[in-house]
Amino acid sequence: MDISIQSTFLPQNDPEASLAFYRDVLGFEVLNDVGYSGLRWITVAPAGQSAPSVVLYPPEAGPGLTDDERGTIAAMMAKGTYATLILSTPDLDTTFDRIVAAGAEVVEEPTDQPYGIRDSAVRDPAGNLLRIQQAH
Repeated sequence: MDISIQSTFLPQNDPEASLAFYRDVLGFEVLNDVGYSGLRWITVAPAGQSAPSVVLYPPEAGPGLTDDERGTIAAMMAKGTYATLILSTPDLDTTFDRIVAAGAEVVEEPTDQPYGIRDSAVRDPAGNLLRIQQAH
């Protein structure tokens, strides 16, 4: 079977803040920016890549969600427990310092993990957890 990852969805509750973070802080390129009924879906990817991409989406637009479910999602996003994205970089310390200097909330400083990787963690403007690993 020949399958690859095309895109993944990451919730955002402030499109302008998310756009500024992923484009201006992380250096991602904007591949698509679609508005509909006052909501926005913004597709970004690391510079020079079109896939896999990340679609920054308004979670309240999910079909079939109840108001209670929307409230649960909003509460989990506020706590930073709803979504995670794992990124890699060849220079973790420099990348981490640049992201923190831009105002990202630090969850974990760069650390050598007991399972064999060096990584760190920050939150994006929506509260999503971003783990950033040292590329091997």
